[in-house]
Amino acid sequence: MSRRTPTFYVFHGPDEFSCRAQLQSIRAQMGDPGMAELNTSILDGKAAAAAEVLAAASAMPFLSDKRLVIVEGMLSWLARKGAGKIGKEQLEVLVEGLPHLPEFARVVFVEMDTLSDHNPVLKLAKTDPGGYHKAFNPPRDATRWIRTQAEQVYGVEIETAAAVTLAAVIGEDLRAADSELAKLSAYVNGERPITGADVALLTTYIAETDVFQMVDALGQRDGAAATRLLHRLLEQDDPLPLFGMMIRQFRLLLLAREYLNGGGAPGQIAQAIGVHPFVGEKLVRQVGAFTLDQLEHIYRFLLETDLSIKTGRVDAGLALDLLIAGIAA
Repeated sequence: MSRRTPTFYVFHGPDEFSCRAQLQSIRAQMGDPGMAELNTSILDGKAAAAAEVLAAASAMPFLSDKRLVIVEGMLSWLARKGAGKIGKEQLEVLVEGLPHLPEFARVVFVEMDTLSDHNPVLKLAKTDPGGYHKAFNPPRDATRWIRTQAEQVYGVEIETAAAVTLAAVIGEDLRAADSELAKLSAYVNGERPITGADVALLTTYIAETDVFQMVDALGQRDGAAATRLLHRLLEQDDPLPLFGMMIRQFRLLLLAREYLNGGGAPGQIAQAIGVHPFVGEKLVRQVGAFTLDQLEHIYRFLLETDLSIKTGRVDAGLALDLLIAGIAA
């Protein structure tokens, strides 16, 4: 016996790229794009009522065999602290109504956070024949994801070292990784695999690799080398994005040092603070040059510098030079 086609879906989790890709697949199944647009409703879950969702899904499709309703952020909003009795009642309306949707209905709840297993609509989607649920979480191995995406979507190979480099500088941002792959695949034009040199040449995020080197120099109190790297980076990027990368790097080092000082295992640091294993290995090596007190002092210095730049008290480029001098002193 074939499985019933779902009439309501719960998509949740922080991997927005994969979630939107699956949502696009559902939209593509709506048939003729012009008619599909007429039979698709997108509702703001924080403003719409449960009855409105059910009514929109139950309206007879116009010259089509499906009616699609996309509901953004409703389930987490109704289950949040402070939603109280009203939130509970709205969830009860959904739980009561969703199993009775007409066969032509397609209701997709899209949540950018992972829902609790206790969420009543998620529980319903797991048990009702008309329900479907999927959690979208960043892949455990971004390198493998990049290689698969390159081959299956863009029809090109990417060398392992190049995929590792791209994964290291992109982190968990799959949308950014896909964007870079589109650019890289167009560059090689299917004539050869994507190499590390291609990634270094075309990927704007590669500047983060130089930020690692600059922080290495700062850890060794080599102000001259750090300044040289800073000015090389400034030739490629504006001061403010670069400053943001520096803040991120020292935030990761602070998290790494706190984790290790608390007895954490160096081999588990990537998983503990949520970074790619390649980045975790670099952090373990790099954090040895700093004590927790030093990193806390540097992080406060970064925040003070950020305030000075944003209030116009100092030029961004000059602020970075002063920052390097202050940290390396």
